[in-house]
Amino acid sequence: QIWIDANFKETQLAEMRIGQPVEIHSDLYGDDVRYRGTVESLGVGTGSAFSLLPAQNATGNWIKIVQRLPVRIRLEGDNLDKHPLRIGLSTVVDVDLHDQDGARLPTTTPQQPRYSTDVYDHQLAEADQLIQQIVHNNGPAARAAGVAKR
Repeated sequence: QIWIDANFKETQLAEMRIGQPVEIHSDLYGDDVRYRGTVESLGVGTGSAFSLLPAQNATGNWIKIVQRLPVRIRLEGDNLDKHPLRIGLSTVVDVDLHDQDGARLPTTTPQQPRYSTDVYDHQLAEADQLIQQIVHNNGPAARAAGVAKR
């Protein structure tokens, strides 16, 4: 379940499709180590479009800046055991644009999340139990009996 989010210029996305093969080289290992992958999804907007405080230029002095959009690359596991990647590394991502049959956007909504973890399940179970206890102690029956607690 390893992927790379590559930020391509908007001018590079016209021929990019879901399912196209990808070759990746990491600056950590140089050109000697090659990773293979597949375009899994093309971003629906730039990072700035979804930021908490998007940049606004109210002065009217517009300078056109080519935007970058995230492209998720699903990696094959062939080199990851011998040459593990780390979060935040710089990579060179080459997408083979010859096959134009794939979609630009997914045609169906995923029924299940692609990636998940159970690392917080124990803590969430304890929190859910505490919430249920508080609701029970302060619900209509407890208020009617005059025994509401915190």
